[in-house]
Amino acid sequence: MSTKIVILGAAESGVGAALLAQAKGYTVFVSDKSPIQPIYKEKLTKAGIRFEEGAHTLEEILTADEVVKSPGIPEKAPVIQALRDKQIPVISEIELAGRYTKAKCICITGTNGKTTTTLLTYHLLKEAGYSVGLAGNVGYSFAEQVIDDQFEYYVIELSSFQLDDTTHFQPWIAVLLNITPDHLDRYGYSLENYAMAKLRIVRNQDSTGYFVYNADDENIQRYFKAALRPVQQFPFSLHHRPDYQLAGYYVQENEVCVDMQPGYYSKTEKVNTASSPLIGQHNRQNTLAAVLCARIAGLTAAQIESALATFRNADHRLQPVGEINGARFINDSKATNVEAAWYALDGLRQPIIWIAGGTDKGNDYTSLLPLATSRVKALICLGIDNEKLKASFTGIVPHLEETQSMEAAVRRGAALAQPGDVVLLSPCCASFDLFKNYEDRGRQFAQAVAKLMDEN
Repeated sequence: MSTKIVILGAAESGVGAALLAQAKGYTVFVSDKSPIQPIYKEKLTKAGIRFEEGAHTLEEILTADEVVKSPGIPEKAPVIQALRDKQIPVISEIELAGRYTKAKCICITGTNGKTTTTLLTYHLLKEAGYSVGLAGNVGYSFAEQVIDDQFEYYVIELSSFQLDDTTHFQPWIAVLLNITPDHLDRYGYSLENYAMAKLRIVRNQDSTGYFVYNADDENIQRYFKAALRPVQQFPFSLHHRPDYQLAGYYVQENEVCVDMQPGYYSKTEKVNTASSPLIGQHNRQNTLAAVLCARIAGLTAAQIESALATFRNADHRLQPVGEINGARFINDSKATNVEAAWYALDGLRQPIIWIAGGTDKGNDYTSLLPLATSRVKALICLGIDNEKLKASFTGIVPHLEETQSMEAAVRRGAALAQPGDVVLLSPCCASFDLFKNYEDRGRQFAQAVAKLMDEN
């Protein structure tokens, strides 16, 4: 009798896990409580893997020897509780894939900046000619790539949900960018529980592994018991700090010091980051983390510097989309919460015409008020209901107006901007009132800018 694996959730990670489990000789059954997207249904059908959609049939699921669950399914879901009662092991796609690869895995987590850091690290290694795959939370199944397992390295973005069900998975390099309150509903509203979920990334590392982490993050300092871990530690900071043996820090705005042997035998080298297109303080941290990963993987400073210049970040994240009469237009549509908008406002040094608004998720705008006071010349509210934005920023920004369409917002932004200003779409809110999703909102912004550039 072959071992039976049940996969819960049939999107990218679930289908990848199903295909890998089948390739390794397991009996596989896939169950998704929602309808399965056609692209994934086709993959399962073609592979001859049994599946169900729109329900979880417990009688069948509870015959599993092991269950791989999608990161989106919370612990409190009835199907998970039933599995726990029967003591059937539940693992993640990452855990399953990790059993079948000898590749070196560079794993990146943190509340903010994960995707940028993952894409940049992957880009640095790929440009240097490394055999490297990109996987995890960036939308590519790790398990599916492990079937052929043709890469020597993988760069993997991991959410806390993906880390939750790992037990033996061992990253070669683990990166922790920051820990700020997010998804606390999944962790009993406890920051400590959430921090411990993030720190699972180092749990199985030994002295052959590396832990790259942000020494400026007070929650990492609070919850990471550095002295208890055998892993090689590479803390980084935006400043040269006497209280840490830092592996990487900035000596100037665009100059990084890297120390591959932090401590007694230290020998620092400099890497210039001036050619990077990334904007803002948080991206200086993301860049530093990626540079350290690249150096550990053996890239030279020269290889890193030349690859930084050709990097293109994911769309809708502080993405420059054009210039009109000397004013730059920047698409940060992915900033769907206050914290993400804070990073954008904090990162730009020029006067800002700010386009914000959408579906408010119970936002508290207090943290943005000092930045708005010092940097924002005008706020253009783009939403069906702008009352809360207006109440928060009236009297804080010199000029405030409302619009109901992206094209109107862009035209008003261009009219209000002087040469050297930035017109920033960083909405702070979800997009569902006027747009399909944040991508649609960002695309409409870029299109409206392109149209206006043609007219000028």
